[in-house]
Amino acid sequence: MTTIIEQKTQSNIMKSVKWLAADTLTITKRNLISYTRIPQALFFSTLQPVMFVLLFRYVFGSAIPIKGVQYVNYLIPGIFVQTVLFGSVSTGIGLAEDLQKGIIERFKALPMSKMAVLMGRTIADLVRNILVVIIISGVGFAVGFRIQTSVVSFVAALLLLLLFSFAISWGFTIVGLTAPNSETAQVMSFPLIFPLTFASSAFVPVATMPTWLREFATYQPVSVLVDASRKLMVNFPANVSNWSSVESIFWSLGAVVVLLPLAVYKFSKTA
Repeated sequence: MTTIIEQKTQSNIMKSVKWLAADTLTITKRNLISYTRIPQALFFSTLQPVMFVLLFRYVFGSAIPIKGVQYVNYLIPGIFVQTVLFGSVSTGIGLAEDLQKGIIERFKALPMSKMAVLMGRTIADLVRNILVVIIISGVGFAVGFRIQTSVVSFVAALLLLLLFSFAISWGFTIVGLTAPNSETAQVMSFPLIFPLTFASSAFVPVATMPTWLREFATYQPVSVLVDASRKLMVNFPANVSNWSSVESIFWSLGAVVVLLPLAVYKFSKTA
């Protein structure tokens, strides 16, 4: 009798997993198709990091000397991190827009896994970030960036970036479910990401910052990810531990563990 019950339980779990996977794939496809229907938004969201590359490379670059490395090699890993961080904002904006249009209510009324709505959105934005990372890689090489380690290390750094973007997307999921519309979601997001992005080692060494800011800038997750990516891509700086990549992974996994349940709870309470 116990064996039969266990088999039924396992069968139900497998059905639930398959249901979730199928529904997630459907929602992911829906969100990716929506990007193709607004190519202007995709183009300009991709153009923004390209403009940052050109701005820092040719306008500010000569004014920011970095001992031991060319500034372009120092810059591009930071641009990568900034790009995926800014790109993750689209998760909150997209969810807020779906809520505003009543699409979320329709999804809730359907016989589908509710978790798939959130998973489909975050995975679609992860795919979008992959595309943008590929574009930025090409732009970086075009302006003089060169890998100083190996292709394997470079790809490992990109995987770290994408893991971080997926983790942070769950934070912006909460923002999107809280905001009354997409415009407000965007306004709410940028005060959160600007301190993390610019009070970090992305564009300038932390040592050049005021003492009161230096501690925060050194240990906050964006700086940890930037340092880990820079170490993997150009082996700089020498004093960065090889364990920085592991530390960055822990930051990302910790964010998922904390933010995903909060996002699911918020979604369950959303009308």
